[in-house]
Amino acid sequence: MNDNYNDYKHRMSRRKIKINGTDGKPLKKIEVVIEQKAHKFLFGCSEFSCIPFANGDFKGDALKKAEERFEKFTDLFNYTTLPFYWSNFERVKGQPDTERLKIASQWLMSKGFKIKGHPLCWHTLAPDWLLNMSNSEILSQLLERIKRDVTDFIGLVDIWDVINEVVIMPMFNKYDNGITRICKEMGRIRLVRETFLAAKNSNPDAVLLINDFINTGIEGYDILVNGCLEAGIPIDAIGIQAHMHQGYWGVERTEEVLEIFSRYKLPIHFTENSLVSGHLMPQDIVDLNDYVIDRWESTPEGEERQAEEAVMHYKTLFKHPLVESITWWDFVDGQWLGAPVGFITQDNRIKPIYNALHKLIKSEWWTNPIHTATDDSGSVIVEGFLGEYEAKCGDSKGKFMLDKGNEDDIIEVSII
Repeated sequence: MNDNYNDYKHRMSRRKIKINGTDGKPLKKIEVVIEQKAHKFLFGCSEFSCIPFANGDFKGDALKKAEERFEKFTDLFNYTTLPFYWSNFERVKGQPDTERLKIASQWLMSKGFKIKGHPLCWHTLAPDWLLNMSNSEILSQLLERIKRDVTDFIGLVDIWDVINEVVIMPMFNKYDNGITRICKEMGRIRLVRETFLAAKNSNPDAVLLINDFINTGIEGYDILVNGCLEAGIPIDAIGIQAHMHQGYWGVERTEEVLEIFSRYKLPIHFTENSLVSGHLMPQDIVDLNDYVIDRWESTPEGEERQAEEAVMHYKTLFKHPLVESITWWDFVDGQWLGAPVGFITQDNRIKPIYNALHKLIKSEWWTNPIHTATDDSGSVIVEGFLGEYEAKCGDSKGKFMLDKGNEDDIIEVSII
């Protein structure tokens, strides 16, 4: 299936599949084709224009352009992030944009996507209408917001970045905001605890992440995660941002990051990944938001570099057993910070990174169709990458999940 089978054995399983007919009896000695339909691993990308697209806002040429984009988008990815930035989601207090995001979520799910909401608590893009409230009122509004939105999206959005960039939250001084105010008063760990408990009580089955960047250093985030876990906060996964606008981290640094956060024995999600296909951002920029230029062009040389480095980055992460998802940020060039980090350009030209990652995810890390026949017990052996599969016998078919577990256990599939 690939040249590095042993590197990815933890992403694979070998199981006996018993094929049954509609009467529940095993189908013996019949030809069957087994095909992988989806990965268990979450290969994600952000593309917030899915909201107006799903809601029918695009018309004419804009609609055609969007359709072309999302054909490519849905062919490669199985996971995406939807924006719940509070000031945008609820511009007027009490009037959240719930229905539009539900429509977008339903459309994405129809395409086989899992969805993460980002974020429930963040000092950036906190609504201005919090500023006239006391700190106790701000906290109350925040917790009510979390309960409302997590509950409203149960079954649609069951993965959440609960709190974002807490390391700098109490020190943030670019502008006044309600979340920094309460974080200063409460402290980081208490605020993290309150937000996580509100989310967990609202949807006990949700996967809840803490999320932060480490461009300016790993130590602060490591200390925060350690303190939160010692305090018993129900963190389900650790989110790590890897915006590499100033250059690819390289395999060694990526492995160092993985080693540091692996000691917590929690799933790791690389929540925001980017590599530019133009010139690199200057190294003296501390806050990536401070780099503002008129145009940031993608170049042929930069696109080849971006593709090569992205493949190395994905391979490094996919090899690590605790990594469960990789989300690219964004699909189209020029969206966040005007940076040329996308898989396609503004005019829908496919960049080398798209083809390179498509080959990796849908070829090298994809189980080839298995043409075989059931034995005397109606069973076949399937070995492949973890995920969703389909068994076909003539015009009849049935789905099953190939997952980790006792390899002696038999997976039963009903063919309809």
